[in-house]
Amino acid sequence: QTKTSIALLYDEVSENAYDIRLKLTKEVLTIQKQDVICVSGSDHSANHRTVTLRRQPVGGLGLSIKGGAEHKVPVVISKIFKDQAADQTGMLFIGDAIIQVNGINVESATHEEVVHLLRNAGDEVTITVQYLREAPSFLKLPLGSPGPSSDHSSGASSPLFDSGLHLNGNSTNTAPSSPSSPIANEPKYEKRWLDTLSVPLSMARISRYKAGTDKLRSNAFEVLALDGVSTGILQFYTAQESADWLRAISTNISDLTLQNMKMANKCCSPSDQVIHMGWVNERLEGTDSSQLYKFKFLALKGSSFYIFSTPPVSTLDWVRAEKIYNLCEVLFKIHKLWLADDCWLQANLYLGIHQDFDHEDQRPYCFSVMVGHGKSHYFNVELGSELAVWEKSFQRAIFLEVQRTGSKTYMCSWQGDTLCFTVDFALGFTCFDSKTKNVLWRFKFSQLKGSSDDGKTRVKLLFLNLDTKQIETKELEFQDLTAVLHCIHSFIAAKVASVDPVFIDSQSIARKYMYSN
Repeated sequence: QTKTSIALLYDEVSENAYDIRLKLTKEVLTIQKQDVICVSGSDHSANHRTVTLRRQPVGGLGLSIKGGAEHKVPVVISKIFKDQAADQTGMLFIGDAIIQVNGINVESATHEEVVHLLRNAGDEVTITVQYLREAPSFLKLPLGSPGPSSDHSSGASSPLFDSGLHLNGNSTNTAPSSPSSPIANEPKYEKRWLDTLSVPLSMARISRYKAGTDKLRSNAFEVLALDGVSTGILQFYTAQESADWLRAISTNISDLTLQNMKMANKCCSPSDQVIHMGWVNERLEGTDSSQLYKFKFLALKGSSFYIFSTPPVSTLDWVRAEKIYNLCEVLFKIHKLWLADDCWLQANLYLGIHQDFDHEDQRPYCFSVMVGHGKSHYFNVELGSELAVWEKSFQRAIFLEVQRTGSKTYMCSWQGDTLCFTVDFALGFTCFDSKTKNVLWRFKFSQLKGSSDDGKTRVKLLFLNLDTKQIETKELEFQDLTAVLHCIHSFIAAKVASVDPVFIDSQSIARKYMYSN
């Protein structure tokens, strides 16, 4: 199914927006611009058309013009009046820039100069035109259907003066002139939407933000292909239209990502399957404490969480990740879920989610992945639905890895002794002497009643002794305490999920948001 719509292409340098037509298929987003093409007859010059108009006693030249050098735009035809001189030629179109009038070049002429020339050019006026593919939207030219005769009036006022040349000029001949009609062997022209850029959506990414900043574009976004080709900034007339297109493109990208995952999984063992992958923005702290964002591609595969700068497209690419973490030792956390006042999703939502002020920024849909040694990565996605998918995917990938691994053992020490601490999916916690392998203590997951740590290396675990009904405190010291705490969290969460999957679903912040929306 193909989705099409008229939109604007915004040029940040000139600050002009141009009319375009978007065409979305399952695999490609195409940008089309209007142009005038020769459909029959001999076309000597592909770009320029020279047309002779015979001024009529009623209706004059039958066209209106806009623009001029004083506005930094060419003079263009803004209206063509049905069945009058310009319309009868079949060779003139709204959006045609006037290049010459009776052999005089007017490309640098002002509006008034061109009006004066056309009005005083006599009964026969020869004009050379070229279709202006990138007419700035402030000209407010109507977007015509293919033929010239249907291009009637602009239907909208413009900040630029619109001069009607359907009035009589200084005609020397008062007798009615023969109409300007196309001659049999004259070339025939039509205005059509032509493909100018096709962006493949496989592994493509979307950005609603001005590059690297927290500034959200109003009703606009850009789509970037895997090879870096950009659509440019696509601007929409309403927030609703913008949200519809964002969702439609995002859905197609997700569907293609799913296809890529299935292909990749055919080459992988059952224990090394891709659970989820996709683009995110990672927040990086600038040297001047400013916040910068960079596109990163994340993947959950087998036992690992991968961070890439570009997506892995071959089997070899998986070893080229910027970072690889064991899934048992990471902690996924949603930070921000709010809607800016931009009507992107027409919902007024209050979830009372705890805000971390050290992570305060302007972007919604943020999550962090906390890793070993107290470090963390802070990410942002474009849509609430993406956040929900990442939350569920992390849970699934971690639970699968816990069940596959079964247990993890860490070296630790207490009071000079080197010990081993094991977290086991079936047995719970076990501590034993690393040399003698003698078990010092063992507790089930359900016996862990609390913990505290010094934020560096030392942790206190509080267990309920089932015989004495007393709390026993076990102190241990680890090289990477964060990884161990995350591992304990992963194993307990996986245990709860295996016993009560509904409870885990009920804790999902992002999915609560999705249902309420």
